[in-house]
Amino acid sequence: MPEIIPNLHPVFVHFTVALFSIATALFVVLFFAPKIHPGLLPERLREQLRTVARWNLWIGAAITLVTVAAGFFAFNSVAHDAPSHAAMKLHRNWALTTLPLYLAAALWSMYGAYARKTLNRFFIGLMLITQLLLLSTAWHGGELVYRYGLGVISLPQPEGDGHAHDGGHGHGDARETGHAPDMSMEDMNMETDTTPEDHPDHAH
Repeated sequence: MPEIIPNLHPVFVHFTVALFSIATALFVVLFFAPKIHPGLLPERLREQLRTVARWNLWIGAAITLVTVAAGFFAFNSVAHDAPSHAAMKLHRNWALTTLPLYLAAALWSMYGAYARKTLNRFFIGLMLITQLLLLSTAWHGGELVYRYGLGVISLPQPEGDGHAHDGGHGHGDARETGHAPDMSMEDMNMETDTTPEDHPDHAH
């Protein structure tokens, strides 16, 4: 595993984002559906969705603690240069801003479940704000890999002429691929010019 993945942060971060996103979507549906139409969601379905939303949020918060710990390990162990270090600090700062809100939402939800509180607009607002911060944090994390190449052991090398892509399209010469070579406008004019050239008279 360490030879393939330099750190475990990418393993856990997907659960952090996915579980919180599911929880946010379900809580938003539970909050707005009765306002749109009182009978839009049957009571039994509302209870099921509320349970699913809570567990996604709670499990996501627990996994996020591991995600952040793995992120600090990656921050201090992955080789990087000055530009990528600045990008890493930006990603870390977004994560540290998002984490307290994530945990606060989970604790609020736990208290609501224990005290049998109904959803209110303040909790939904917290979930939506945290969701936006979480997505921004994830985007900056993706930048570290896809823009700066952090944690990447090797990059694909160009194969040169003749390498094929999906669909069977190759880039070899015309004899190999069956495609005519690209022609410039000058070449096309030379081929289409049929004006006879002047030749000196020949003596017979």
